[in-house]
Amino acid sequence: MKLLMYVHSLENGGAERVVSNLANHWAAMGWELTLVTVAPRATDFYALDPRIRRACLAPAARGGRLLAGAARTASRALALRRILRSVRPDVAIAAMQTASVVLALASWGMRGMLAIGSEHNYPAVGSLGAARERARGLAYGGLDAVVALTAECAAWLQANTRARRVPVIPNPVPWPLPVQQPVRDPAEVCRPGRRILLAVGRLSEEKNFATLIDVFWRLAARHPSWDLVILGEGEERFRLEAQVQAARLGLRVLLPGRVGNMGQWYVHANLYAMSSYFEGFPNTLAEAMACGLPAVSFDCDTGPRDIIRHERDGCLVTPGDSQEFETALDRLMGSASLRNAYAAHAVEARDRFSIAKISDMWLALFSSAGLCDDRLSHRPPAAARSKERS
Repeated sequence: MKLLMYVHSLENGGAERVVSNLANHWAAMGWELTLVTVAPRATDFYALDPRIRRACLAPAARGGRLLAGAARTASRALALRRILRSVRPDVAIAAMQTASVVLALASWGMRGMLAIGSEHNYPAVGSLGAARERARGLAYGGLDAVVALTAECAAWLQANTRARRVPVIPNPVPWPLPVQQPVRDPAEVCRPGRRILLAVGRLSEEKNFATLIDVFWRLAARHPSWDLVILGEGEERFRLEAQVQAARLGLRVLLPGRVGNMGQWYVHANLYAMSSYFEGFPNTLAEAMACGLPAVSFDCDTGPRDIIRHERDGCLVTPGDSQEFETALDRLMGSASLRNAYAAHAVEARDRFSIAKISDMWLALFSSAGLCDDRLSHRPPAAARSKERS
């Protein structure tokens, strides 16, 4: 089985993490993998199996007017087409909207290969602009399939693009979680004996960490043994730090930055919070629950409602209702028995979103889209596959 995966970069991000996890899993199965990015390899955050061939198209130039953007897309499509002709994969997969459009153009007229795009956000929450929306709508008709992370995303793609096949395949959670640099020991950052409310994500506006900090400020006096830790980096750092200082929470709200040993932080924490305005399929939420963390999340579009089972392993609250968010956090922060009851079910995320199970969903797509079974025959022994699911 020869497979090519195309994504803009392997910088720190949700879609990039999914691509690297799947690529490493499939390389371990004995598949011949080529991973192509626009950005240079020096920008990689995620580590790849050494058996994976790495290729780059060009420096990651961005911006410019409409014609410049169209020219850049065409140039990348031509460069990717040359790689496709050289590699001749059985399947080519693109991650995210722009990469999927480029793959559609690059693979046009090529026979004997499945071309599959994927969406990692919910397209309805923000327009790309008329020209790019039209390009997506038309280009997706040239792909054999476009994978959606949720049923809501699939319905939008079917209604607004020419995509011929739109299966729903959620993101996988590899277990145990991989460890890479930078490694930071939570015991060196957090004060001894403190309970930790944890949040993870890019420090950007859509993650809505300002609301989380404000809610924690209102809870802090009621729960003096708790601290809030927000892991991640981004353009909102200075504004969030200023908010923390203005609230006089410097010892109670910590922003340690980006870490590569996420599993250790999840295990160190007591409760997980997600305050996003919108998501696609939040990997960090599924990972936290796989590590046994109960969670509270706004029921935003999309993803949290596909991961949290309300009042079983966490709580979903009305989007934008900070008072309801505060009430849910207050209830769980104040009850160890409730946290433990939710945690006992949260760990089921390891199986619900196991990489072996999600990989099987991809294999089923390849087969249903027309890939011959003999090309899918190189799979690990049943015992190994059973171990992966455990």
